[in-house]
Amino acid sequence: MSTDTEFVDHPSADHAEAVRAVLSRATQTDGTAPISEQAVHSLGRDGAARHLVALGGDGEVAGYANVVLAQDGHPAMAEVVVDPPRRGHGLGRELVERALTEGGDGTRVWAHGDLPAAQAVARRLGLTGVRELLQLRRSLEQDDLPALEVPDSVLLRTYGGPQDDAELLRVNAAAFEWHPEQGRWTAADVEERRRESWFDPEGLFLAFDPAEPDRLLGFHWTKVHPATASDPQLGEVYVVGIDSSAQGRGLGRLLTLAGLHYLRDRGLPGVLLYVEGDNTAALNTYGKLGFERFHVDVAYARA
Repeated sequence: MSTDTEFVDHPSADHAEAVRAVLSRATQTDGTAPISEQAVHSLGRDGAARHLVALGGDGEVAGYANVVLAQDGHPAMAEVVVDPPRRGHGLGRELVERALTEGGDGTRVWAHGDLPAAQAVARRLGLTGVRELLQLRRSLEQDDLPALEVPDSVLLRTYGGPQDDAELLRVNAAAFEWHPEQGRWTAADVEERRRESWFDPEGLFLAFDPAEPDRLLGFHWTKVHPATASDPQLGEVYVVGIDSSAQGRGLGRLLTLAGLHYLRDRGLPGVLLYVEGDNTAALNTYGKLGFERFHVDVAYARA
């Protein structure tokens, strides 16, 4: 297959629109989004991401790779997609190889859903799985959700507007300092999500100590996904972050339950969440709340 590939620091508006169309077709074909929400957002603004747009012989976008270069001790991360009608000609392997070169030593390439085609590319390039991100799900249609009981030692409210963003970002950075994607959120990331059609301030829960009502202890941001060809409308435990100073107070369970009750009361049939495969504490908490493994994303790297 004839392609002309180039890294562009600032994809044109036409390229970005064409890449989003490719992402939509790939999601419909594969049953899972090929790149993360963060990578999609990076198409529209300046940031740490580099963009490899593969053009077919006809000049149309045939594939795309997003590479976030290493920073703050975290390895470079890459995500790759090939337009379904243009698969089977080696373009996926070419994009992965180019992404690994661009990212340098230690670069990790995500395979969302760890589909057979991605596994085959990994084998051919001698890559091994080094990180797992699990998607868990639970039904909201049974009457088995534990009651929400807020102790007097916690003040629970919902998002009040941009005036809450500084504390939200502070706790997010502290809670996800170890996380190469989530821990890098900025004010622009929060603002972008406020503009999304799914955003609802009543679905963003904030926990404070009544003695310090301006200092955030933790938060739970929920999300609602529209129905697709393969799934009904679903809720998501989008982000749960607890300040390091508030660990051990049961806030993770409390905030998760607050969001689950909110999503159930909206009439949603089920809820999903993502969690690191080695996060034993979180897996234990979610398992006790009825979540079960649904699928896995795998990050591959050179041995």
